[in-house]
Amino acid sequence: RKVWEMCAFAAFLVGREVVEPMRKRGQGTLLFTGASASLRGNTGFAAFAGGKHALRALAQSMARELGPEGVHVAHIIIDGLIDNPSTKALFPDMFEARMPDGILRPDDIAEAYWQLHRQPRSAWTFEMDLRPYKEQW
Repeated sequence: RKVWEMCAFAAFLVGREVVEPMRKRGQGTLLFTGASASLRGNTGFAAFAGGKHALRALAQSMARELGPEGVHVAHIIIDGLIDNPSTKALFPDMFEARMPDGILRPDDIAEAYWQLHRQPRSAWTFEMDLRPYKEQW
């Protein structure tokens, strides 16, 4: 239950709170962060996959409902390790083997999110995958 609350319910609560001001302005951007588990499950990741599937469905429903009102809702799939201290601590060998360009850099992720936010209304993206060039998919 805790994983579902973190992945899906928290996103629902955030969305519920921020959407009304965006609707009133007729514009806004709401970006949800998914994972590979948003699209497929894997051994040992049932709870995480269930939560991320739910998040993706929530984002898709919100995009269809809010898009016509000027609110851009997108779902970003992060497919790979992210360069941060916890990743390095949890997966030190994998981290070192993939450096420097085989791990997602937070600044590069932020740039992709910024570009989504800046998209013209005539060409909105709903779903985008971000992965390092070395990541197998």
